[in-house]
Amino acid sequence: MKIRSLPVLALALAATFASVAQAEPVATMAGGVLVNASGMTLYTFDKDVAGSNKSMCNGPCIALWPAVSASADAKPEGDFSVITRDDGSKQWAHKGKPLYTYAADKKAGDATGDNFKGVWHVIK
Repeated sequence: MKIRSLPVLALALAATFASVAQAEPVATMAGGVLVNASGMTLYTFDKDVAGSNKSMCNGPCIALWPAVSASADAKPEGDFSVITRDDGSKQWAHKGKPLYTYAADKKAGDATGDNFKGVWHVIK
């Protein structure tokens, strides 16, 4: 390695570490429930089996309960993992259960989907 390439390498490493350090968490606790970066409440669905890497919410269900999308290169972080949906898209999961928002929640902090039909639940 030539000495003059060290500054270039140092800049590249600094940029890499800066992007990692600035990565937003998948979700955080707010008001006693798990929320996404926008403050929207996150839900789990009783028909999803933890650890199955499968979402049972498809078709009309996903329009009402949008999946919490993960980027194609997303990596597991603590209690958060990534599953591949039937359509090939990626979705975040918490403790093995896929995560969703609720279309009827209009603003940060809304949790109108909690216990919807007895099968949708906020994460506490």
